[in-house]
Amino acid sequence: MYIFCDIVSRQSPADIIWENDDVVCFFPRKPEAYGHCLIVPRRHFDNIFDIDDATLKQVACAAKYLSAVLKKSLQARGVNLLHASGRAAGQSVGHFHLHLLPRYADDGLNAWPCLPKVKFNREELLQKIKCGL
Repeated sequence: MYIFCDIVSRQSPADIIWENDDVVCFFPRKPEAYGHCLIVPRRHFDNIFDIDDATLKQVACAAKYLSAVLKKSLQARGVNLLHASGRAAGQSVGHFHLHLLPRYADDGLNAWPCLPKVKFNREELLQKIKCGL
């Protein structure tokens, strides 16, 4: 069992902000921004590759709704939605979730990583992806 499953089932404590039949939103144990929250499906899915479309839609709709709530209630000027699927991507909890980070003018956060520029054959890449469709 994963910690988010325990939170959803109320076997572990959490500061729950909002919930419905499909989704639970709560503060992480170590928030990284004022208003930082996690949006988690009630049903367990390991990552983006496992989650069904209907549940993913519910998570996305919850993210939109909660973004508007945080904008209004906390006077956020924007939001970042962050997600990682798979160990190689930095996923640290094996339960699909989104981080919702409210953003404020001059908050000093850098939620958009500085990525190195990579060189590749665009046509070859395009063909590989199209073959996988």
